[in-house]
Amino acid sequence: MAGLLPCAQHCHTSLPLGYRPSPVAQSAHRLRSSRKLRHPQASTLTEAEASSLVASIPIPELQSAEFCGSAGVSLDRPATASAATSPAEGKRYHIRTFGCQMNLADSERMAGVLEDSGYVCAADASDADVIVYNTCSIREKAETKVYSALGRQAKRKRAKMGEVKLVLAGCVASQEGAALLRRIPELDLVMGPHHANQIVSLLERVDQGSQVVATEPIEILEDVTAPRRDSDLSAWVNVIHGCNEKCTYCVVPNTRGKEQSRRPEHIRREMAALGDAGYKEVTLLGQNVDAYGRDLEGFAADNSGRRLWTFTDLLYHVHDVEGIERIRFATSHPRYFTERLVQACARLPKLCEFFHIPFQSGDNDILRHMRRGYTHERYRRIIDNIRRHMPDASVSGDAIVGYPGETEEQFEATVRLVEEVGFDRVNTAAYSPRPGTPAAVMEEQVAELIKMDRLHRLNEVVNRVAEERAQRFAGRDMEVLVEGPNPRDPMQAMGRTRHNKVAFFPTTLPPAMLKGQLVTMHVDLVRAFTLFGHLVEPQTQAGDQLVVQQQGFADTAPSAVMA
Repeated sequence: MAGLLPCAQHCHTSLPLGYRPSPVAQSAHRLRSSRKLRHPQASTLTEAEASSLVASIPIPELQSAEFCGSAGVSLDRPATASAATSPAEGKRYHIRTFGCQMNLADSERMAGVLEDSGYVCAADASDADVIVYNTCSIREKAETKVYSALGRQAKRKRAKMGEVKLVLAGCVASQEGAALLRRIPELDLVMGPHHANQIVSLLERVDQGSQVVATEPIEILEDVTAPRRDSDLSAWVNVIHGCNEKCTYCVVPNTRGKEQSRRPEHIRREMAALGDAGYKEVTLLGQNVDAYGRDLEGFAADNSGRRLWTFTDLLYHVHDVEGIERIRFATSHPRYFTERLVQACARLPKLCEFFHIPFQSGDNDILRHMRRGYTHERYRRIIDNIRRHMPDASVSGDAIVGYPGETEEQFEATVRLVEEVGFDRVNTAAYSPRPGTPAAVMEEQVAELIKMDRLHRLNEVVNRVAEERAQRFAGRDMEVLVEGPNPRDPMQAMGRTRHNKVAFFPTTLPPAMLKGQLVTMHVDLVRAFTLFGHLVEPQTQAGDQLVVQQQGFADTAPSAVMA
């Protein structure tokens, strides 16, 4: 698990290394080059022709620990001891999550509350008594997938005469509210992110015969129930809920409400419990995590005018929690990212050398229309500060192409920023109009075919730059936190470096025996987003010598390893 993204920084698309445009994409490029598609109004294609062309251009979804993908991910976990003695004994729940880490963290909270009440997790929705879809409204595709899945379950509910409870949670629920009950009458509960830890009491109201809508903003109280984590090694820890920004393309402020910072002592207590439970890595989460503390009382004693608690102060407060070996955070907003924060990350040994800072565009006019609150020059100074204090740190970002009115020249400014900054990764997305946002009703909406063409061209640059940046790891010894076996090869272990690179190495032992260990891997082969190598020395566990295969990947054919 690793850090990344809020706002329109969530479910983005990135093409794999080595991608080659389809003939249709090449045709789009030729059309653009001949200036027939330089501007939305210049296109002579009919809407149907454009839709057909766009549909034929493949844009694979980025699948990683940070994203749920357009199809979402389902929780799957064993029953807890409380299941046999609680009021909901014998009942089963199913949660499918769409979107970002914030949604994954909310799903873990809901699972914890449900399991404390006796529910047992069902990996398949068809086996569940309560089905929860925790939704993302950043992109239209994610919403479409949710409605499709709900339609199938609504049909099942009609067939079973109401024995199944259907719950729509998350950002789509907040965005649409009671209107969802008119669209899908079979829904029993519509609940926004603020109500995640109240799901059991809301289901009790459903049991009384009501259709319940709980989307109003409320103060988020500290949970008495611990989240049911989807990992026993890495954990999400929310430090700030909501968002006070007014980005013109983003629905998050409308769906997640205003900023609410958790008390630092509560955050440290949760991290201490994770350390006691054997967790090794924590990712501190917030829509704009570096805005932490703006709503907490008090000012610093040094008369600087700084708030008493900033995100930097929080890092100093929690970095020494026993048992936690690594700390990451996501997502940073350039408006609040300070040199003081970079200095803290450089000084505190548990802070990983990885920053995710969305930039969205390389053009100042587009950034101003987006209401992002910074210029590309300000963004470049942030990167300069990082590389002055932490020269080897990895930096990732987010970019949107095809924002209303974006010209070819403005798009090219974004490409230049990617090339000149030298990102380790960029999550890219074609602009998608979202209900209730100012950008959705702006004039000069960019044609879909142009957006797809720009997305393809930007991704080619992103992958090339990432490949170039990754070469600095070749031949180096890197610390890897082992997460388990390579899903494609059970005799390879996989883990993650402090720089947020996925790493693979061969082992003669079941990789599960190495899970949770910090090992040193010598890098033999480098790809844009993955590293391959061998262990520097055999590892020991519980006093027994583990014989680990020393042969690396230097002479291994690329087709034999995971790309």
